Amino acid sequence: MKVSQEDVKKVAHLARLEMPESKLGEMQDSINKVLVWMEALNSVDTTSVEPLVHMTSALNHFREDEGKVTLDRAKALALGPDTNDTYFKVPQVIE
Repeated sequence: MKVSQEDVKKVAHLARLEMPESKLGEMQDSINKVLVWMEALNSVDTTSVEPLVHMTSALNHFREDEGKVTLDRAKALALGPDTNDTYFKVPQVIE
């Protein structure tokens, strides 16, 4: 299958791309090279190849969620510029 310059113009229009006339030939050659490569891939016998779900055999190893204290309230509040016993004080943002 070969792509014509009219095909390139149509695809560029559908993709909402501005394609100057000077680049049409270059784009046509590029698309035709990809199509030749795809034809070569289509000629490969893949009947005995299992479909892949992942590219590697590695799986996600999830850990159990465990709640733990990493920074207690007093230490966290000590890091703030203006606090009371329970919260950080911030300027009002809604009038």
